[in-house]
Amino acid sequence: MAAKRKVGNLLAVAVLSVIIERPMHRYEIASTLRDRGKDRDMAIKWGSLYTVVQNMAKAGFLEIVGSEREGARPERVIYQITDAGRAELIDWTRELIAEPQPEQGQYVAGLSILAALSPDEVIELLGHRLAALDEQIATVRAEFDATSGSLPRLFMVETEYGLAMLDAERAWTRSFRDELAAGEFPGQDAWRNWHIDGMNQDNVDDLMEGGNQHP
Repeated sequence: MAAKRKVGNLLAVAVLSVIIERPMHRYEIASTLRDRGKDRDMAIKWGSLYTVVQNMAKAGFLEIVGSEREGARPERVIYQITDAGRAELIDWTRELIAEPQPEQGQYVAGLSILAALSPDEVIELLGHRLAALDEQIATVRAEFDATSGSLPRLFMVETEYGLAMLDAERAWTRSFRDELAAGEFPGQDAWRNWHIDGMNQDNVDDLMEGGNQHP
């Protein structure tokens, strides 16, 4: 079971993962996270960074070790990780790697209510999704290839995983779309007729009976 964390969002573990290398101020933390693509891996909200760093200091995971000032810029407080912070990072990383957690993605949510759309519209929309996935995969792969020469693979395995997941999503989406386009999806005619008839309650039984086959 996942532990209840004193500071429980993924931005906190991302901060710990970079500040373990050396003391940093918040601007350096943010810059390092951006350079390593952590905003893509963890959907980081940058506006929360100040609060998260403060909360981790209150929790004893970070401590202030000094400050610096450049010209007229505000003074920058420098933090370093504590022994408790190191233990938290190790424990949290173990949990993230070893314990699968249900991820309620928007695509899964959309698929769960797919009957609200006609199969013909779904075919069109899946085509749009495939085009967007092709573009996204090409962008991430280009960034990965450009970075792979400057960072050890150890710091890029999350991007490898992300690409594998995108490839898998694209393959499944293409297969599903092709099945619909060929008219081979179980109960597809009843599904289409339900929309032609105005999603009439009287046709729900036909829709349920026609689509009760599984691959």
